[in-house]
Amino acid sequence: MLALALTAGAAVARTVTDDSGRAVTVAAPPLRIASLAPGATETLFAAGAATQIVATVEYSDEPEAARHITRIGDAAAVDLERLVALHPDVVVTWPGGGNPAQREKLLRLGIPLYDQQVGRLSDIPASVRRLGVLAGTGGSAERAASAIEARLAAIAATYRGGVQPSVLLQVWNRPVYTVGGKQLMSDALAACGARNVFADLSEASPVVDIEAVIARDPDIIVAAAPPGEGAAWLEDWRRFPALKAVRSGRLLLFKDQALSRLGPSVIGATEELCRALAQLPAARP
Repeated sequence: MLALALTAGAAVARTVTDDSGRAVTVAAPPLRIASLAPGATETLFAAGAATQIVATVEYSDEPEAARHITRIGDAAAVDLERLVALHPDVVVTWPGGGNPAQREKLLRLGIPLYDQQVGRLSDIPASVRRLGVLAGTGGSAERAASAIEARLAAIAATYRGGVQPSVLLQVWNRPVYTVGGKQLMSDALAACGARNVFADLSEASPVVDIEAVIARDPDIIVAAAPPGEGAAWLEDWRRFPALKAVRSGRLLLFKDQALSRLGPSVIGATEELCRALAQLPAARP
């Protein structure tokens, strides 16, 4: 809910709620917004706030127009002097990452911090709507959020139900990194009617050894790899022909890097993942 109050200078101040449930007091829109996470930048665009973004960080390249916004660092650290010089009205951050020390400095400087974070695909529409409240672009945000909800409903209607194959979603090789059950990519698997074989792990990106993979014996192995690397990852698994995924030829190279994004483009990547999983050969006994 949006509350309004008047400051001593007679300017309108507003208190909005961010994705972590914190109350954040900001000025009236339009705002000067600094976004310190690629997912936040993408979600601000979806909410109709593109013209209010004065700075962002590396890898904020979705949509294409985001590539032209001033970069002031990356997800690990930003140039605070440059950030302060831009006089932002609010800084949108990703609470799951970033630099805690710099966050504290920004708070001491009195710059409002707005946390933007999604843990499930179904969180994205609400995050878009809240950013629309922040930026005063509620109409655009509502249209975008409703469109995302419709796509999610279509995914659920098409792929959920029936047998849920277990999947190892591999995001790095040697050592093998996968995703835990609280990671957004795990939710993407669930949306496709599959089950993350390591969903019981609480870490976002845990390291697992070969023995653990063999013990859980996934039905499918998906290599969500950087460009040019996934084929070699899958070839490594062929050394273990007793694995169900290898025996059935259910090894999938997935190239869409948007699957690891924390913004609306993950919806399109999820749709692509669902189609790819559905086209795999049937499991062998």
